[in-house]
Amino acid sequence: MTLWRRVGRAGIGLLLTGALGLSGCGSAPEPGPTSTTASPAPRTFKPGAAGAGDEYFPTYGNGGYDVGQYTVKVRYDPATDRLSGTTTVRAAATTDLSAFNLDLAGLTVRLVTVDGAPAKHTRKGDELVITPASNLIAGNGFVAEIAYGGEPEPLRNEVLGLGGFLHTDDGAVALGQPESASTWFPVNDHPSDKATYDVEITVPDGLTAVSNGVPAGKTSADGWTTWTWAERSPMASYLSMVVIGKFRLTRGEHKGRPVFHAVTTELPVGAADRSIADTVRVADYLESVFGPYPFESYGGVVISDDRIRYALETQSRPVYSAGFFRQGENTGVVAHELAHQWFGNSVALTKWQDIWLNEGLATYAEWLWAEHDGRRTAQQAFDTRYAGSPSGVWRTPPGKPGVANLFSESVYQRGGMTVHALRVTVGDKAFFEILKTWAARKRDGNATTAEFVALAERVSGEQLDELFDAWLYGTERPARPEPR
Repeated sequence: MTLWRRVGRAGIGLLLTGALGLSGCGSAPEPGPTSTTASPAPRTFKPGAAGAGDEYFPTYGNGGYDVGQYTVKVRYDPATDRLSGTTTVRAAATTDLSAFNLDLAGLTVRLVTVDGAPAKHTRKGDELVITPASNLIAGNGFVAEIAYGGEPEPLRNEVLGLGGFLHTDDGAVALGQPESASTWFPVNDHPSDKATYDVEITVPDGLTAVSNGVPAGKTSADGWTTWTWAERSPMASYLSMVVIGKFRLTRGEHKGRPVFHAVTTELPVGAADRSIADTVRVADYLESVFGPYPFESYGGVVISDDRIRYALETQSRPVYSAGFFRQGENTGVVAHELAHQWFGNSVALTKWQDIWLNEGLATYAEWLWAEHDGRRTAQQAFDTRYAGSPSGVWRTPPGKPGVANLFSESVYQRGGMTVHALRVTVGDKAFFEILKTWAARKRDGNATTAEFVALAERVSGEQLDELFDAWLYGTERPARPEPR
């Protein structure tokens, strides 16, 4: 994410055998079996947890199952602001379940089935509690289908204000971090449970509906057009998006992958179009630094809505506020959001506290891109921030910023400085090997700061606790890094 103001993842019975012992001299042996089989322990079925266990956002996500794939089919009419949909959730139970939760904000549920059988459902705030007709056994897969509808509404989260589904003049946008997906489909809404997605969005003819992944075509009938999208790489739920409206569309292909850009027609042709057109050029450079591009498609979407004053790294197709391009071309923000395709999307968070792993590495990618583009070196970018950052940056530890500072300058700028301090300390050869190894080993998965530190130490052969403790967890400005 980039903000305007910023510088710019049962037991089985045990077979027991034993020999019979003699009771004494001259006495007959006691009769008895030579082996016994313990009965399987009875299963205990319980409801899954109404939260994924994240310290920062305890109610986000749910426990007891792991989603593999979502199929989301929605119809939206901007004239009435009505959405109706059916979402199919393919998942596996990770514990014996009598019930489980999905996150769904505001919308009314009409029907739920689990493995084809009607299931009971109740609402507890933004939690949809589903009780299947039969208990779900740990390790077994299940399929839940939920039919729902209503007037979708955004969420007001603690960090960025409004997020989620927003009605616009000619359509809608569903976007936001750390949550948004639950405003338009039922979901396990935490980045630790990644899944693949098929999305179908039906809108009135003349409107475009954009989502993540590979464009899979469109069909029209009776005044409605259905746009189909497929994201085949595991994706954190907050990275899902839908944007509906009138756009200038650019389609192409790069390295065998589809390219799909959409720029709102509310903007004249100009800087936004040219900046988004640079997506593949920027991605190719980042690929040389981070390793292979991790997804099956490229793209970008530019929207114009004063309620959205940020860019977000929605998977394979970032969404940018028009404000980033009002002063001219801006490939820096493109570099930031594309860097997230590696760091934040492919390698996703396990817990929100570690957000610096996303934003620090993406900020540093901006610095690398500026150097590659001939504007200033990464060292110069570091020096400027090291000398000029306000005291709040040094008081807030980016490795443990707290909910209120989740998207603070410390997370972005001090996070970026942490990455540069690592580079200076271990040298370029080890540094760039760390980045490529991290992206490769954690591809399509989730990760933590502790894992990043451990990998950096393994690749560099150096003890780095002191460096990371100072830069990520200290509350004073660390000493300027020096090569070892």
